[in-house]
Amino acid sequence: MNPSASNTATADPLQASASSALDDAIERGRAALLARQQGDGHWCFELESDCTITAEYILMMHYMDEIDDVLQEKMARYLRAIQVKDTHGGWPQYHGGAIDLSCTVKAYYALKAAGDDPAAEHMRLAREAILALGGAAKANVFTRILLALFEQVPWRATPYVPVEIMLLPRWFPFHIEKMSYWARTTLVPLTILCSLRAKAANPRKVHIRELFVTPPEQERHYFIRGDLLNRAFLVLDKIGRFVDHFIPRRVRQHAIKQAEAWFLPRLNGEDGIGAIFPPMVNSYEAMALLGYPKDHPARQTCLRSIQKLVVYRNDGSAYCQPCVSPIWDTVWSAFTLMHAGDDAATAEAIARSTDWLVSKQELELKGDWAAQAPHAAPGGWAFQYNNAYYPDIDDTAVVAALLQIQDRRRGESGRHRLNIDRAADWMIALQSKNGGFAAFDADNTHYHLNAIPFADHGALLDPPTEDVSGRVAACLGVLARPQDAESLRRCIAYLRSTQLEDGSWWGRWGSNYIYGTWSVLGGLALAGEDPRQPYIRKAIDWLRSRQHADGGWGETNDSYIDPALRGSNHNLSTPQSTAWAVLAQLAMGEVQSDSVKRGIAFLMTHQQAEGLWFHPSHNAPGFPRVYYLKYHGYTAYFPLWALARYRHLSQSAKA
Repeated sequence: MNPSASNTATADPLQASASSALDDAIERGRAALLARQQGDGHWCFELESDCTITAEYILMMHYMDEIDDVLQEKMARYLRAIQVKDTHGGWPQYHGGAIDLSCTVKAYYALKAAGDDPAAEHMRLAREAILALGGAAKANVFTRILLALFEQVPWRATPYVPVEIMLLPRWFPFHIEKMSYWARTTLVPLTILCSLRAKAANPRKVHIRELFVTPPEQERHYFIRGDLLNRAFLVLDKIGRFVDHFIPRRVRQHAIKQAEAWFLPRLNGEDGIGAIFPPMVNSYEAMALLGYPKDHPARQTCLRSIQKLVVYRNDGSAYCQPCVSPIWDTVWSAFTLMHAGDDAATAEAIARSTDWLVSKQELELKGDWAAQAPHAAPGGWAFQYNNAYYPDIDDTAVVAALLQIQDRRRGESGRHRLNIDRAADWMIALQSKNGGFAAFDADNTHYHLNAIPFADHGALLDPPTEDVSGRVAACLGVLARPQDAESLRRCIAYLRSTQLEDGSWWGRWGSNYIYGTWSVLGGLALAGEDPRQPYIRKAIDWLRSRQHADGGWGETNDSYIDPALRGSNHNLSTPQSTAWAVLAQLAMGEVQSDSVKRGIAFLMTHQQAEGLWFHPSHNAPGFPRVYYLKYHGYTAYFPLWALARYRHLSQSAKA
């Protein structure tokens, strides 16, 4: 990194032949993005995670004794390809990251289940790496539960997760409504599996005893994290295990019926419960355990929702996505095209995308969010194709803003007024007490729950975040409804209070401080904040201090572990981080800055021949420090948007 790099003289990409080169780059990117629009008007790029989802898919087939050997080999090929054989021998949470024990245990078990010889070199490397880290017993909670289902560890190696939690009153310190949506949809069917001590069919009797330092039947749990609250929950965990033996059968059956009655209405057709992989699998396995026959419509539909997440690659491999991102991909693609061209084809593509988005707004069902806002009318958009119980505030903010801007562009200011008002009213109903906005709920801040043994991933909650709040601020600024003024004021106050000392903001849903700072600055600009204010100048200065010598920006996911790394990626620049840093500065009027020009030059230099950009990095957390994602669309639309936005603002400045 070169903190003074932004002072280096750089030619303006709009001067002389550079202007033509910029136009060519934007045109190639525009054509490439248009080519990926689907027939009904939407975009959906791949959403790739680490190895765990694909490994769990293979193990699910063995749990259910429903093994598709052809698909299994394709997935095994994918797992072998992403193993880091030349350094640690295992699997990381993200590209370029350190070995992760839980990822590696699951991948090893899946490959062994798929028929890989434990004596093979890649298996030997993984096994030695696992043992060097203390063995499979040191893996995280979800991995140990999976191993218990396969009878590889005793149930005492897992936290006590009784289905009777379904009977607890709302005022109780532990209640499913106090968790995030992803936690409750995952946990409810899982409680059935854990309480009934489910056993995998495991028809080929595959074991992984070789991954334990001591015999697995002697292993204990490893939940202690040292803090007092966690130790208190451990005491309750032990008490619960003792009391479990005395729970009347009728009470357990009643609790199971309550859990079943909770998850069945939320199965969400072929989009799946919660529209994410873990609760889909847990529900599918729970239905089998409860006696649903293989041909039962609910069980069959649940299976199809899982199968639809599989991506088949041209190299003969396949992997499973954790979910899909069509709303998110479509709205950002449409915004990008608004700046990339004004021809008839582009205008028609944007119109088709907004029509498709309007068809996906949830206007009828009151989902789980209604527990915090019972009087609000539905009006949000999900992240996935359909997820009516769990609309996403982040997606809703961006779509509502897009509809407002599109209506203005077309001179139809009232065309989507109902859709926009319903969306804005719904979002504001879910504003948290501190003025910020979370992704799915209001005031989901019961932090004591992250101390329970089950929550070793520390991601049981959905508190307000800077990036989501920044986009809500942007939306409210674009809508400019008088009745939203106080909500916007509180949101801006929240954003100012969360700025870090160096001027940056943390990013919950993208990696990391560069993403967070862009999200907030973009929102503040559209909300009308004066860019000359010291706190905004401090954020701009921080971004410039993180610029690399090559003109780009990049940020390692290690910054979630070590905040001292924020905005840093060992001088390795990425297209998406560079685009975010450029867009943040452009939002605040920095079109003539040398830093922006160098960032634009980096993006132009690294564009691929077909018009898109590529980088193998995982660019967003599913759960910070625990689980990461690679949005393939981020290198398709964000760099193009930065180039097009720069051209537009530069031309406006010259006019």
